Amino acid sequence: MSTHGSYSMRSKGSFENEAKATGKESGGGGGGGGGKSGKTMSTNSKENLFIVFLVTLWYSSNIGVILLNKYLLSNYGFKFPIFLTMCHMSACAVLSYVSIVFFKVVPQQMIKSRSQFIKIATLSLVFCASVVGGNISLRYLAVSFNQAVGATTPFFTAVFAYLATLKREAWVTYGALVPVVAGVVIASGGEPGFHLFGFIMCLSATAARAFKSVLQSILLSSEGEKLNSMNLLLYMSPIAVLVLLPAALIMEPNVVDVILTLAKDHKSVWLLLFLNSVTAYAANLTNFLVTKHTSALTLQVLGNAKGAVAVVISILLFRNPVTVLGMGGYTITVMGVAAYGETKRRFR
Repeated sequence: MSTHGSYSMRSKGSFENEAKATGKESGGGGGGGGGKSGKTMSTNSKENLFIVFLVTLWYSSNIGVILLNKYLLSNYGFKFPIFLTMCHMSACAVLSYVSIVFFKVVPQQMIKSRSQFIKIATLSLVFCASVVGGNISLRYLAVSFNQAVGATTPFFTAVFAYLATLKREAWVTYGALVPVVAGVVIASGGEPGFHLFGFIMCLSATAARAFKSVLQSILLSSEGEKLNSMNLLLYMSPIAVLVLLPAALIMEPNVVDVILTLAKDHKSVWLLLFLNSVTAYAANLTNFLVTKHTSALTLQVLGNAKGAVAVVISILLFRNPVTVLGMGGYTITVMGVAAYGETKRRFR
C-alpha cells in the first residue's frame, strides 16, 4: 500500500530531463560545459537529498507503526487487534481520499466495472486477514521474531506464484529460498519468548500478504483494470472498514468499554490511537514514494535493511531477550532474501 506526488514529487525522468534542458540552455564552449556540469551536479544533489529524506520517512513510519502496534497491544493493555486494524483502515480511507481528491497527489483512477470492484473487494479481504493476523501476532511475539518470520514473504510468494501460474523460476532461484526458511526454523528454536499461537498467526499473516501480492498481479493484470497502490488503497480501505467494524463488535464486544476505561486512567490513549493510525497511512504513502523514486534493487536492499533496523530498535526499546541462535537464524533469513532477489534479477 502506498501513494502520492503532485506538488514537487518528480520522477527520475523529470530530473534527468531538467538536467538536459539546463545543459542546452547553457550553450556550447568550455564555459557552457562547466555551467552544465555544475547545474547537473546541483540537480543530482537535490535528487539524492530528496531520496534520503523519503527513505528516512519510510523507515520512521514503517518501524514506528510496528513499535506502536507492539506497545499498544502488548505493553499498554489494549488487546484489540481487530479494532486497531479498523482504526488503521479508517485513517487510510480518509487520508487517501484527501490526498488524491483534494491534493491530487496522484491522478484518481476510477472503478470501471462491477467485475473490477469484486476483484478489489477480494483483495481487501485478503489484505484484512494479513494485517489482523500480523497485529494479533504482536500480542504474543517480540518484534524481532515477528520481523524474522515476516522476512519469509518471498518464499510464500514463490509458492503461490507457481501454484497460480505454473511458471517455474530457475532452480537457483528456488535454491536461494532454502536459507530463508532454514533461518526462521533456527530463529524459532532460539526464540526465548516463542509462542505457538502467535507464531501461527504471524506465519498466516505473512502467507496472506504474499497471496495478496500474487492475487493482485492476476486479478488486476489487464491495462484497463490496473491501479497504482495509492488508488488501490483508496478503494480497499473503506471495504476493509465495513468488514472489520462488525468483526470487532462481535469478536471484541467490550472494546468500547475498555477504551473508555483506559482513557480515564491514560488520557493519551486517544492520541496514541490517532498517531498509530496516521503512521499506518504514512507507511503506505512513503512506501509508494520510495518505490517511485528508486530502482527495484535499491528498494529490495532498503527493505532488508529496514527489517534489521526495526529488530535492533525494538530490542533496545522493549528489552526482549534474544539469543545468538535466534539472531543467527534471522541473519540467515535476511541473507537468503537478498540472494533470492538477486537471482530473480539475474535469471528472469
